[in-house]
Amino acid sequence: MASTIASDIGNGVPDAQTRAPTGIPPHVQLIQMGVAIWQARAVYAAAELGIADLLAEGPREIEEIARKTGTHVQSLSRLMRALASCGIVEAIRPGLFVTTTLGAALRDSAPGAARATILTIAGSWQWKAWDQFLHALRTGQSGVRAAFGKDLFEFLFDEPVHSARFNDAMVGMHGAVAPAVVAAYDFSRFHSIVDVGGGKGALLAEILKAHPDMTAVLFDLPETGKHARDYIVESGLGERCAFQAGDFFDRLPPGHDAYVLAHVLHDWVDNDAIAILRKCREALPAGGRLLIVEAVLPDGNTPHHGKLMDLLMLTVTGGVERSQSEFGQILMKSGFTLARVYPTTTHQSVIEAFPCNPQ
Repeated sequence: MASTIASDIGNGVPDAQTRAPTGIPPHVQLIQMGVAIWQARAVYAAAELGIADLLAEGPREIEEIARKTGTHVQSLSRLMRALASCGIVEAIRPGLFVTTTLGAALRDSAPGAARATILTIAGSWQWKAWDQFLHALRTGQSGVRAAFGKDLFEFLFDEPVHSARFNDAMVGMHGAVAPAVVAAYDFSRFHSIVDVGGGKGALLAEILKAHPDMTAVLFDLPETGKHARDYIVESGLGERCAFQAGDFFDRLPPGHDAYVLAHVLHDWVDNDAIAILRKCREALPAGGRLLIVEAVLPDGNTPHHGKLMDLLMLTVTGGVERSQSEFGQILMKSGFTLARVYPTTTHQSVIEAFPCNPQ
């Protein structure tokens, strides 16, 4: 399963979030970083309680909202006041609230899957994982494993509600990536491709729509199958794209022109990432290409969204974000040569590699 917990939302998280603005005293900058937790939990509460959906049909009194959400009226009033200060709701008069354009994006069915994304990245299960952050730093073991005794994918398999939200969140967090990848890289040379760990197929659908003569295989775990098949058919690609269930640590469908790994390798430490890459190398014919879609971390002190996301991967998946040289190293150990990195308009890049050693 391809995954990430935070990536490019729209055009990505501004690098200003990793490099504080000038003119603000250092102690204020640090405190502002720390209090971001307040807003995150307020927005999470709004998402969990479904407040945007309750306000979808117009203004509601605070007593009605409290009754329908099972909350304490006075406490909920304080949350609503805070949400109003963030621009998510608006008080028409004391105790009467309406949603804003920003708040409407938090509805369950709103484009961009913001609600599922917030419920995932700011949800209580991930909070428990972050509670183990120091443990992760001291041991290299993910916070999810420390908190729940299982890795992320085992946890999601056992938690269907969180799993469904997680899958929807991938749409919200990678919405801008698929078109950016298609714009940045020329897929026209390929007749058939395999999206390895491609989830429900959003990236693959974008590629196929841009190249009507191409066919594809979406390869992922069996439990992804129904959602993936439905999405493929709804996208009008049922005749050109097949879903194949399997484990990328075992075997991949062989003989295709290109194999795509989008937001997969960063879920894994180097030894596991190399094992996945070697399976790609076994399946890839001579002259084929491997395409990795991930953040490529700049060297030195250059701010980049992925440098903070790397801490998220340590805590939640146990994985790692990588620099270009680090990608080159794991590719070389897997029988590939890194050919070129294609930047996109998001924080993600397309890393092109070709086989170099006979298998």
